[in-house]
Amino acid sequence: MSISASGLATNLQSTSVYTFALVDDENATREHWIKLLESFHDFKCVAACPTGEDALRVIPAARPRVILMDIFMPGISGIACTAQLKTALPQTQILIFTASDDPELVFPALEAGADGYLIKQAQPAEVHKALLGVLNGEVPMTSGIARRVTEYFRKRSNLPHQSMHLSHREREILVMLSKGYSNKEIAAELKLSITTINSYLKNVYEKMHVHSRTQAVAKYLSIPSS
Repeated sequence: MSISASGLATNLQSTSVYTFALVDDENATREHWIKLLESFHDFKCVAACPTGEDALRVIPAARPRVILMDIFMPGISGIACTAQLKTALPQTQILIFTASDDPELVFPALEAGADGYLIKQAQPAEVHKALLGVLNGEVPMTSGIARRVTEYFRKRSNLPHQSMHLSHREREILVMLSKGYSNKEIAAELKLSITTINSYLKNVYEKMHVHSRTQAVAKYLSIPSS
């Protein structure tokens, strides 16, 4: 499951083929998931890397639409690799794809620029859905982690964050971002135009000195309340 909202492929053409890369140090895992995801026929693997170092060398030239990134690998970690790849490929979506469901890893991953967090025990259809979701502007997460993140966010959303001077509406939009809503869905829920939502998000990013929705959510959660 994920915390993404409904209408995953609203802005995606069902006949399109999207490229992905997979970074994992286990050969069997890479081969297994490449075969499964390509069986859906709308995703094609363009890079498979056993280490973060290989990923940094190979993936920028391959320019995939989305990357599945393990965390625990020899050498550079998946979180550090995510941060560097986001700098090189800011438009590429990166999903952490790991065996660990430790919620303490979620926030560092989001701060590094990850666009979602999935557990390898997920069913192939769930991973496929998450890939489509992240390409449609959502923030997929395995359900158990999503609940803990949302609960933590809900508790903090009622506390003052004076250091950032966020308005009530801006905090409200951040809560919806944490649940995986796209800009269009936030606009519909709040009965505002997409242009207005984009304007709010621009203000939020400037106030928080971040460049993406996932970085905004992660930073908001990590800042101590006054």
